Amino acid sequence: MAGGGLAPTGVAKERAELYQGKVTLYVVIACIVAAVGGSIFGYDIGISGGVTSMDGFLKEFFHTVYKNKKHAHENNYCKYDNQGLAAFTSSLYLAGLVASLVASPITRTYGRRASIICGGISFLIGATLNAAAVNIAMLILGRIMLGVGIGFGNQAVPVYLSEMAPTHLRGGLNMMFQVATTFGIFTANMVNYGTQKLEPWGWRLSLGLAAIPAFIMTVGGFFLPETPNSLIERGSKDRGRKVLVRIRGTDKVDAEFQDMVDASELANSIKHPFRNILEKRNRPQLVMAIFMPTFQILTGINSILFYAPVLFQSMGFGGNASLYSSAVTGAVLAGSTFISIATVDRLGRRVLLISGGIQMIVCQVIVAIILGVKFGDNQELSKGYSILVVIVICLFVLAFGWSWGPLGWTVPSEIFPLETRSAGQSITVAVNLLFTFIIAQCFLAMLCHFKFGIFLFFAGWITVMTVFVYFFLPETKGVPIEEMIFLWRKHWFWKKIVPEFPQEDGNLTV
Repeated sequence: MAGGGLAPTGVAKERAELYQGKVTLYVVIACIVAAVGGSIFGYDIGISGGVTSMDGFLKEFFHTVYKNKKHAHENNYCKYDNQGLAAFTSSLYLAGLVASLVASPITRTYGRRASIICGGISFLIGATLNAAAVNIAMLILGRIMLGVGIGFGNQAVPVYLSEMAPTHLRGGLNMMFQVATTFGIFTANMVNYGTQKLEPWGWRLSLGLAAIPAFIMTVGGFFLPETPNSLIERGSKDRGRKVLVRIRGTDKVDAEFQDMVDASELANSIKHPFRNILEKRNRPQLVMAIFMPTFQILTGINSILFYAPVLFQSMGFGGNASLYSSAVTGAVLAGSTFISIATVDRLGRRVLLISGGIQMIVCQVIVAIILGVKFGDNQELSKGYSILVVIVICLFVLAFGWSWGPLGWTVPSEIFPLETRSAGQSITVAVNLLFTFIIAQCFLAMLCHFKFGIFLFFAGWITVMTVFVYFFLPETKGVPIEEMIFLWRKHWFWKKIVPEFPQEDGNLTV
């Protein structure tokens, strides 16, 4: 309902210069355990493409695709175009989309740890079902349970990391989620490289090993401390202050604690955060929650990571060579994330996003030109051009790994005020999974119809998103998470929309 009068104003003044504390071992361990949730997401992204190129898996569940695969040169771009196969990959993300919205009230009401634990348990169930699948229904049900786990994990983990990290290192520590994601992708690629030799059951091992990060996430979740922000929001101020003192390594936390208390007072006055997030004063955050995950997927990275083995086989690589090439791209992605960790809190978010975007555009255009000129329906790329394509794709993955990969999650997780933070993260995850689902479901058909033009399609979107960042994303480096509102009030565009004070927004939705 709309409440009249003056609502609490949240954080009333900037106190960032008064924040004290350091990175404690307590914070590092907590962030590492929480970020394992990212490895679940990454492992599944990496494992799907390899499994769907294995003969044993295709013969068991997708015999039509298996037969088409044996006619390797009849249509290089279309031999994997099968909606059932696409549904195997994409069903997880549709389930994750729904789960991320359900996770929001749980994260807010019961804390970040509760969602992390729920996600781990669901993923354990999904991994078990997939490894033991004997029919399509069991396979898809397992994927749905994996999706539920990813929906909960992706909703809670980035918020947890942002709230635990000290302001001056929030970007780097938040990227532990992306490090774990890329490590999961690389691990999955290496697992696939080994299990594809274990025909016809190697795919079961690939899918079943997903239970390992899920187990770590579940057990670790029981030992994680709750964030001070969540404790204070749920009325446990004393416990919240004790946790804050412990994770900052100092008793001098009055300024940061007061910001959290102020933010929690406003948060507790808001009964309908999803409705409140539509208020004019929250417009910039809502736009970023929609556009950042959308753009992250429209880089085309998921298409390459999902279907890397399929893509490389379509280009004429042999089975072993395609899995090896996808393992190389996974290793590059994992390594490049450390570049972002080392530079994000020094160079800032905007520099990395814009420079990464430019490099990705160039790489997509080069791959499109090579395939357009040298690759047709009944041709294979020469060894030299095949190596060149892998190198350019690796350069593309490298740029994504230091820019849109980690920052597509970091920026949305750090910009929301406490009262809409869980709802905002749910929107971010839901949009990410929606577009992941769309691309996963459509990519094989798009590859068949667009052919090499698929790379130009993604290059066009990267151009749009790079321009968007340049004009509309303010630099969030070094800004305390509870004081982000002041950032929008100073931005050349958003200051025209965000009122100077919350009560200027009219009746606040509570």
